[in-house]
Amino acid sequence: MGEDSRLAAVVALAQGMAAAHSSREVWRAAALGAGRALGGSFAALSVWERELGRLRVLVNVGELAEGEEEFPDDEAYPVHQFAEIAEFLHERWAAGGGEPDAWVETAQGPAAGRPGYTHQRVTALRRRGRGCCVVAPIVLHGRAWGELYVARPVGAPVFERGDADFATVLAAVVAAGIAQTERLEEARRLAYTDALTGLANRRAVDVRLDEAIERHRRDGAVVSLVVCDLNGLKRVNDTLGHAVGDRLLERFGTVLSLCGAMLPGALAARLGGDEFCLLAVGPPADEAVRTADEVCRRAVVLEIGDGVACGVASTGDPIGPVHSARRLFRLADAAQYRAKAERATRPVVAGREGSGDPVVRLADEPVRKPDGERRRFRGRHSP
Repeated sequence: MGEDSRLAAVVALAQGMAAAHSSREVWRAAALGAGRALGGSFAALSVWERELGRLRVLVNVGELAEGEEEFPDDEAYPVHQFAEIAEFLHERWAAGGGEPDAWVETAQGPAAGRPGYTHQRVTALRRRGRGCCVVAPIVLHGRAWGELYVARPVGAPVFERGDADFATVLAAVVAAGIAQTERLEEARRLAYTDALTGLANRRAVDVRLDEAIERHRRDGAVVSLVVCDLNGLKRVNDTLGHAVGDRLLERFGTVLSLCGAMLPGALAARLGGDEFCLLAVGPPADEAVRTADEVCRRAVVLEIGDGVACGVASTGDPIGPVHSARRLFRLADAAQYRAKAERATRPVVAGREGSGDPVVRLADEPVRKPDGERRRFRGRHSP
């Protein structure tokens, strides 16, 4: 492959990773791009899991051997079986600068690069009907991250030293793409996470609730929303200080997260200030109510604060048609408002008091001007 072709291959690899929209797509684009650039029939990307002492395969592409999967759940190899990995994982290159070089191996033994430590690689090549491979360590933030592996079938031209050098370049491009993906994912995580409690934030709830209501409209999935107002936060802030108030918010966030684990797939979130919620899709309404009851029970025994006012609205209850996220939010908010007004120690549930249910009636009242409303239904779900 000439220099122009290799430059085009590098550009294609970088563009493919940049166009990906998820980690899996990034891994797949990296393996596909590197495999094509090196003329391989098979390529894989693996990550070094230090805490487990293993190299875990993230993706396999190309001509897969029996038992190989594109995105394997449990394909991993103990590092002690691959002593050559340990060399760069110990960062021996750091003192001399530069990056660790890729190397080539064949089904008969090393073809180029440093010799030795080939037994497991050679065995794997033979078992899977491959004739040779090139292995390139991936270094991220100055530490070994994993490896890029490209193979050719028996009978194909064996990789040469120049191919190994090119693989080292490709591994650097892959590392840059992975670093960019990690930065974007961290930015997305922060955009949808409450900084104080670590729970989801209002933006995340908006997105998930819109998706949930669409699923409810499409296939009838039960959507339940538990809205909580933490009692006594202002008193704690005024008398004990905001640091203690923040500790109360954090502790209640932990309670909400633990209780949310009772509902499969539930999202625990802080909406802002002293307001929190749980959003669940799938479990019956009664399960959401039991979870809300547990939230109330545990909130009472917190060392500070005065418990929680909790309202529940679920499409599994007789609350009328729910065609929008706004209506479900209004119903849960109205139930929570009633719980607050009555100083209820258990959740108030919309739609469970028969026809003329006061919570449903309150939620469906025409909205007055903001300065005249009895209850301000928050955020973009307000009409």
